[in-house]
Order: sequence, then structure tokens, then C-alpha cells
Amino acid sequence: MTASRTAARILVDQLVIQGVDRVFCVPGESFLAVLDALADTPSIELVTCRHEGGAAMMAEAYGKLTGRPGVLFCSRGPGSTNASSGLHVASQDSTPMLMFIGQNPRDVLTREAFQEIDYRRMFATQAKAVLQLDDASRTSEYVTRAFQLALAGRPGPVVIPLPEDMLHDQAEVADGRYAVAPANGPTPAAVSAVRAALAGAERPVILLGGAGWTAEAVAGLRAFAEQSGLPVAASFRRQHLMDNQSPSYIGEIGLGANPKLLARVEAADVLLVLGARLGEIGTNGYTIMDSPLPKQRLIHVYPGADDIGHVYQPELGVVSSPAAFVEALAADGPLTGRSGQLCAEARADYEGWTAPRTSPGAIQMCEIMAWLDANLPEDTIYTNGAGNFAVWLHRFHRYRQFGTQVAPVCGSMGYGIPAALASAFARPEATVVCIAGDGDFQMTCTELATAKAHGLKIRVLILNNGMLATIRMHQERNYPGRVSGTDLSAGNPDFTALARAYGAYGERVERTGDFAAAWARADAWQGPAVLEIMIDPEAMTPAMSLSEIRAAAQGG
Repeated sequence: MTASRTAARILVDQLVIQGVDRVFCVPGESFLAVLDALADTPSIELVTCRHEGGAAMMAEAYGKLTGRPGVLFCSRGPGSTNASSGLHVASQDSTPMLMFIGQNPRDVLTREAFQEIDYRRMFATQAKAVLQLDDASRTSEYVTRAFQLALAGRPGPVVIPLPEDMLHDQAEVADGRYAVAPANGPTPAAVSAVRAALAGAERPVILLGGAGWTAEAVAGLRAFAEQSGLPVAASFRRQHLMDNQSPSYIGEIGLGANPKLLARVEAADVLLVLGARLGEIGTNGYTIMDSPLPKQRLIHVYPGADDIGHVYQPELGVVSSPAAFVEALAADGPLTGRSGQLCAEARADYEGWTAPRTSPGAIQMCEIMAWLDANLPEDTIYTNGAGNFAVWLHRFHRYRQFGTQVAPVCGSMGYGIPAALASAFARPEATVVCIAGDGDFQMTCTELATAKAHGLKIRVLILNNGMLATIRMHQERNYPGRVSGTDLSAGNPDFTALARAYGAYGERVERTGDFAAAWARADAWQGPAVLEIMIDPEAMTPAMSLSEIRAAAQGG
């Protein structure tokens, strides 16, 4: 299309071409022209959120779930700084995302005008690129480039500031075409080398992570690993990349990882890393390998060439999406001659680590997680933010299908509720459960209004122990008995009343035996529902109570 159009119209037309069906925003006067163009674009649903941080996290989670860039529109200045929390998630989690910012008019830029920010400087380290669009005639070029950049290599976010006056300018430009990530599959020689290394290894481990996976690749890897007798671990919050019931699955390397799993990875003679960035949490604080030269024969398969060797120099680095590599790896069939003993031993360690524990108080989260696993569909999507509460989900839940874990690898609080909304938008047929702590929930609970407005049946379980438990745990370890800043009990609201005020279902659960009936009532609600689960403050972790952590720090 080359007829004269406003830049705003050109921009929205490019979103249609890119297959965008939904954009998330908090409206601002600086991009009213785009909002007006969206009013004439029925194929794109505009989701009005209550806070830019929530909107950005929704866009990021939508990108995680769909594999296409999630799209966010936010206003200048405070709007963009609010949204930066979600931008950080997209950056560290390697999620494709576009963040459009309504910018000041061009004639006042560089004067420190009202709410003015130089986004090129501000977001230079959080985005793959910052492309300020100053010329309407380059709108389709910039938007198409942004989609290409977000998808190429290691996926990530791109920021596009939009000067307010430029959006009204007319231009005659050609549209772009649908953006596809450039193919970067492995060479036959690389695949042969990896197969040979795995076949000859005595103690191999495969470590999964990152973006760029497909359901087909996940299924193909599972079949290859099981038939080849290869143990497979997941990096932090990527557990859905292998059916947790598979005999090859041996656990997650995340916060508070199984010491036996860490020891097994440290002792591996071949470590095949598929898609994981090898960041701090997924390497147990950079301790499972020596830097720069690991003792293990490290094979790192990653879509971004610049990230290979960033901390650990591999024996073999392969620039490839994990999906393409798995397809090539499994093409010649499983490896032969391998005993199943290694997998059986590692699997037994995992089963022991995830066996139910009894914790202080009337609520037993291990029993509740077991009930959810037994009664909810295998394609249920679980979301969470950050906090000690997440251990009950990550350690004791069994992820069965690809795309059922939507969680921030960067460890951002407040992520669970926006991610739950994004999940319900992306897969309306699926059950969506958000696990949140009382502090975590209050970061983005206003998005319950967004869920209510769109009739989304998200289910939120608030694990309420009246504190910021992760920080309290570290506080007790370092300053035992000196509580400062981490107690929320005096100021916490009545969460059930708060949920009802938003038009959601709300109920408090104080005993494990009451959970199933409460769930049934919440799940019958046609809209968002909140169950407040009263956790004993002593139930700090599955391994240690609050008092035990304090006593250990005091030398008791």
C-alpha cells in the first residue's frame, strides 16, 4: 500500500501485517493518533491496563507464550519508567517484545521539555535497539526492522519512541512484510560432533533453557533423551521444556537447587547446554563450572553468537535456535549402547528432592500442590512472580507440557498476575493459575480490574505469611532476630475483600482440608478469582522454618 497515510496509520498497518492481534497499553496523550488508528482496526484488540509495569509484563508474557513480539504502548516520562520493569524482564528472559513510547514533539526535544527523556541513552542496555522514529516516511522501515531485531538471534525487546507531532505527518510508503527470524541451524559437522561426544560420555548431562523452542522440538528432545538414556535438567524457570514425569528429567538448576543435581552437573564429563544463557541463577552463582575453561566438555548451543563464551568458553559453540538443533540432533535416531543406569540414579535423586514435606502450620502446601496436579488438566498454565512462595510451585509441581510455565527468569516481583492475564488472552481454553505471595501480589493487583473488564477466568492463589519472606530469610541469616522493613502483617489489606471490590471471587483458606471445596467455588466463578491461603510465618522454606534459620545463624 503506497497511498498517503499518517505515520500512525502506517504504524498500525504494519502491526496488522506482523500478525499482531493484541496490544497492551496505558493510554497517553502523546500517542493519541495511534489510539485513533487502532479504533479503526478491529483485528487488533486494545487492552487497557492499570499500570505501565503491568502492561509491560503482559506484553512480555504474551511474547513468551506466542513466540512473536508482544506489543506495548506507553506514554513518555513516568509512563516509560514505569514500564521499564517489564522491559527488564524481556531483556533478561530473552523474550521478543516491542515497546512503543509516545515521545515529546520534535520541536521541543533536547530542551528538557515536559516529561522528556533521551530513550537512546536510558534504554541502551535494556533493549536490543532504541529506534526513535523522527520521519514518517520511514515508519514501515522502522517497525519492520524492530520486529526483525526482536526475533533475530537471541530474542529480546526493541524500544521505539514516537514523537507526538510526527504521528500526524503524512507519507507515501510501501508496507513491510511479515518478519521471520533468520534461519541459523547447525552444520552437519557440528551435529555429528555433538552426537559423538554424547555417545562417548560416561556422565553426560543435557541442560535446557532459553527461548526459541517449539512443542515439536520439546517432544523430539524428550524422545531422543529417553531412547538414548540421557539425563536432562532445566535451567531456572524453564521446567516446562521437558515433561517432569519423563524418566530422563532430573530437575531444575535454580534458586535452592538440589545439591545432588548440582554435584552431578559439576561431575559431568560432557555438558550439552541447549538454549540456556548460562546466567547467574542457572549456574548456581557461576559455581557449577570453572571460568573461563570448564572442567566439563562444554557444548553450548545458543541462537546469539555474542553470548557463546561470554562467561564460559565451550569446547564447541553452535549458533542455532534450540528447536533447529534438536531437529538435526534427533534426525539420525537415538544413540545406542547407553545404559539406563545414569538416568535412573539421577531420577531417583530428583524424586527424593521433590518428595512431599511437612511444614509448620495448618496449611500444607505440598498437599495442595499434589491436589492441583491430580485435579487440574495437564495443559494448565502456572504463572508466578518472585518470592519464597514460588518454591512450593517450582519444586513440588510437575510441569507436563510445553508452554505451561510463565515465570520471570530475571526474578521480578509482581509478574504473576500480568502473566496470568496474558496467558488467558493467548490460550483462552486453558486453565490459568497464578501463585503469588502477599507482597508479590500487591505489586500488580490492580490488574484484577483489567481481568474483570475482559472476563478472564484467572485463578490467583495468594500465599499470605504477612512478610516479604525472601528478604526476611536473608535478613535472619545475616542479622538474626533483627526484623527491619520485611514485616507486612500490620498493613496488609483483607485480600478477599479487595478481590471482591474488583469484582473477583474472594475466599480465605486456613486449613489444607478446606482447599478443594474453596477451589471448586472459585473455579465456578465466571471471571477472576482469588483464594487467600494463610501460611504460617514459620513455614519459610520446605527445608527450614524461620526459627531454625535464625537459630542456625546464631550458632544455636
